[in-house]
Amino acid sequence: MIRRVVAQTKDIFVVKKVICPVVASLSRCIRPGLLIVILVFSVAMALKNSPQAHAASISTDLVTVKSEAVVTGLDHPWGLDFLPDGSTLVTERAGRLFLLEPDGTLRKVAGLPKIAVGGQGGLLDVAVSPDFETDAMIYFSFSQSGKRGAGTAVARARFVSADGKPGLERVETIFSMERKTNAGQHFGSRLVFHPDGTLFVTTGDRGDRDRAQDFFDHAGAVIRINPGGSVPADNPFSDGKSALPEIWSKGHRNPQGAIYDPVTKSLWTVEHGARGGDELNRPQAGKNYGWPVISYGRHYSGFKIGAGTEAPGYEQPIWYWDPSIAPSGLAVYDGDMFPEWYGDFLVGALKFRLLVRLDREGQDKIIGEERMFERQFGRIRDVNIAPDGSIWLLTDEKDGAIIRLSRAK
Repeated sequence: MIRRVVAQTKDIFVVKKVICPVVASLSRCIRPGLLIVILVFSVAMALKNSPQAHAASISTDLVTVKSEAVVTGLDHPWGLDFLPDGSTLVTERAGRLFLLEPDGTLRKVAGLPKIAVGGQGGLLDVAVSPDFETDAMIYFSFSQSGKRGAGTAVARARFVSADGKPGLERVETIFSMERKTNAGQHFGSRLVFHPDGTLFVTTGDRGDRDRAQDFFDHAGAVIRINPGGSVPADNPFSDGKSALPEIWSKGHRNPQGAIYDPVTKSLWTVEHGARGGDELNRPQAGKNYGWPVISYGRHYSGFKIGAGTEAPGYEQPIWYWDPSIAPSGLAVYDGDMFPEWYGDFLVGALKFRLLVRLDREGQDKIIGEERMFERQFGRIRDVNIAPDGSIWLLTDEKDGAIIRLSRAK
């Protein structure tokens, strides 16, 4: 229903705002019969390129999936989350937040703070408070300007909507990377709530790999904070003596996918390697995940990274990719629509434009992978499981889309 309404809305927009002015201009110089042919052809092309045209059935190893474009025309969408009323929040890296209503209406949300848009930075992830029905709070990550550049930051705000005008009130920054630089890459930025109410935030090394091994630097880390930004008392370095108190784990290069896993009841992440060496990790309190001391990838020059693939004191990934798939977006399938995939990891891939299903046995044993939908949709930036069990993807393109995957009848 959402896809169909959005598709019709876009078709009307195309006809009224694009085709009609062109036809009006042509009518002054083209015979009426030819003009009708042009009009019919133009409308047909508009309908062909509408989201309705993207519906398709695609076979995978275990199930046949129906894909539908819910929305197209987004400018590099990055993060998505669902509200209790069936609406959806979606970010654009360029610094815009949208509300997709259940009837398919797409509305811009007002009230965002100043965002440093550039390179890989901008407005990034969004997460709805677990207590949204009582506190109406949403959380979002973004690149924040400072005296010496930009860094990853997280803010929260009260979400309001009146007379069809959604907006944010009482915007408050609850985390800000202390050391900001002019580098345009590796912001990390995934947000994940733990059932205990604490918030995990991933940060990249900001293009300076040695920062990932500095425990008094927020870069290249998983951060854990309370919803208001304070430090949980049970954080591994909460006293601040041997590391910044917000740090949960270190040695990460650029984790752009993160999820709380109901199977192991813990956080999992996927992160970009260099030339190969993308990793699936299960970050645990106080542990060091190795970058750039160990890696299964190589420098872009081809030379070995650090000590190689292992060294004492550094954790091994649960799974890695070589060559790199450029992972971004991570979900654990826990819905009812695809019971064949229950408990498996779904990983978006930017490089090969596909979705990876990691077949899991037990808690943390990966016994294989299936690469699905290669080049069907584009660069997959985010992966989400909707309340009805369908899978929603974001494509990181100039003409980006929300793709809904459901079970084919």
